Amino acid sequence: MEVYNALALGTITRRDFLNGVAVTAAGLAAAWRAEFQGLAQAPYPPSLVGMRGSDDASYATAHELRDGAFWKNGRAPVDTGERYDLVVVGAGISGLASAHFFRHRAGSRARVLILDNHDDFGGHARRNEFSVGGRVLVGYGGTQLIHSPRPYSRQARGLLTTLGVDPAALEARATDTNLYDSLKLGKAVFFDRETFGRDYLAVGIGERPWKEVLGSAPLSLQARLEIERIETASTDYLPGLSVAAKKRRLRKISYSDYLTKIAKVGPEAIKYYQTITHDLYGVGIDAVSAIESCELGYPGFQGLRLGATSESEEAEKYRFHFPDGNASIARLLVRALVPAAMPGGSVDDIVASRADYGRLDDADAPVRIRLRSTVVRVRHTGPQEREVEIAYVRDGRLVSVQGGACVLACWHSVIPHLCPELPAAQQDALRYGVKVPLIYTNVALRSWSSFKKLGIRSIEAPGGFHNAASLDDPIRLGTFASARAPEEPIVLHLLRTPCSPGKGLSSREQHRVGRLELLSMPFETFEQRTRDQLGRMLGAGGFDPGRDIAGITVNRWAHGYAYEYSTMWDPDWPEAKKPCVLARKPFGRITIANSDAGAHAYTDSAIDQAWRAVNELTASSAPKTAARFP
Repeated sequence: MEVYNALALGTITRRDFLNGVAVTAAGLAAAWRAEFQGLAQAPYPPSLVGMRGSDDASYATAHELRDGAFWKNGRAPVDTGERYDLVVVGAGISGLASAHFFRHRAGSRARVLILDNHDDFGGHARRNEFSVGGRVLVGYGGTQLIHSPRPYSRQARGLLTTLGVDPAALEARATDTNLYDSLKLGKAVFFDRETFGRDYLAVGIGERPWKEVLGSAPLSLQARLEIERIETASTDYLPGLSVAAKKRRLRKISYSDYLTKIAKVGPEAIKYYQTITHDLYGVGIDAVSAIESCELGYPGFQGLRLGATSESEEAEKYRFHFPDGNASIARLLVRALVPAAMPGGSVDDIVASRADYGRLDDADAPVRIRLRSTVVRVRHTGPQEREVEIAYVRDGRLVSVQGGACVLACWHSVIPHLCPELPAAQQDALRYGVKVPLIYTNVALRSWSSFKKLGIRSIEAPGGFHNAASLDDPIRLGTFASARAPEEPIVLHLLRTPCSPGKGLSSREQHRVGRLELLSMPFETFEQRTRDQLGRMLGAGGFDPGRDIAGITVNRWAHGYAYEYSTMWDPDWPEAKKPCVLARKPFGRITIANSDAGAHAYTDSAIDQAWRAVNELTASSAPKTAARFP
């Protein structure tokens, strides 16, 4: 590997001011160290309940910047006197991986600062903890699976190997795949009275004949027969067309139009299928193309005999996930970058390890992670503009640091506000993708006896406030062990993806509407609706929300999944013209990472984009004018 020396640490001879008082560089460093080490006494972020994810504090400054109000009062950042070889904006998996790859190139003495606007690291790979009956429960508040619909690259797979993560081996030895089957727990669908006329829980999905499963459901006989036909019949609804012609037809129509106009499914049965695509796309079947739905194995296409339709046939088959999802990958990266902040030494102890947040920003460490720090400006400075100034707000104070380079591992939509010097065409490309808003709600239950009594492990709720609810996979790793008996406490995971179906809106438009709804809803509403829905779905099993719920954490991601291009809504660009490719062009000593840069909402994409961004830095030594966006 080439050893890359980022700009050498020189003697800094500038005057530093903190709140208008001149101090020495050593005194300033001491002040910052005392402040950040004080975080050790702050509440432990994973254990906080209520509204989490992107809470109000995490985006208040960013929204002020977006609305053009931030710089109107003539603010000027105070230079802290800190200088790093690399500054990374964003402490998600892509940002952490960028720091990891950079140090591999630059050497272990390279100094790196990672800034993030949240009070926890990991980005969407967020960890939730609950303490119930003296037992610590762990849940995922964001990114769950290592799985990807395409094979991992050599770099992404190599990073997992470096961290000690072997998904196939972990799945074999850490996941109890037989527990729920041994307890005869299956899948169910909840028909709510607001959508279907009365509350009804249909159990045995996929195990009993559809006629039995839907026999007492609040559906007409015609709707029940249509659902049974779509689920089981091998009917070719596009007879006389070649495979290629069928695929062309399916690329430009929605799954909803395919079911209604081609498969002749009525509006009553469509309600049953409306939210089937929410977990992957954040929108319903009216905004997802038929070809994408076919590729993912949704029902109704089995008679078309299309064969392999995409690279999904070669997807990584990893279904293993840590109890906290890919937060464990973020924690393993933190352990590699800031060992003092994450005790332990193997993948087996990562789940039970307690992070020391007071050591994340240790002044003596070569890598520092500074939370609750919202970046507001990134620009080139210095001779020939070979350095980068990063200004950010923390606890109401506007300060700046200097870096030999900067990786923007933050959302694409915020970058034009941080770097207004970027060319207009690149800014337009950065704004194109609209991230998917979603809610991951974790509910700590004192027991899951009601699930055992009802014979279920997961519930789909087509008309519900939350569209899905599921008990997590039982995992035993190191000293951590999930619940195995229904009398034990457990974390129940629920999903909500706000959108605006049935109005002819594109997926991007629906994401914007959903985001407004999500941000306008207080935690109290989420709590009330969660308790109400669980009481109605599980009441026949003896569930009592007041007795059985020990805690609720709502992980609100107003900017969730990266936007993935749709054959129905987006042009069929050549690779070089895709907005994500144009948007991620390096700009002097500034490069861009994150899954947005790959238009692929998966962990391997976040890692791949980090690898590319760091390689662009190591390959570029010219001033920014030589690297301008064409």
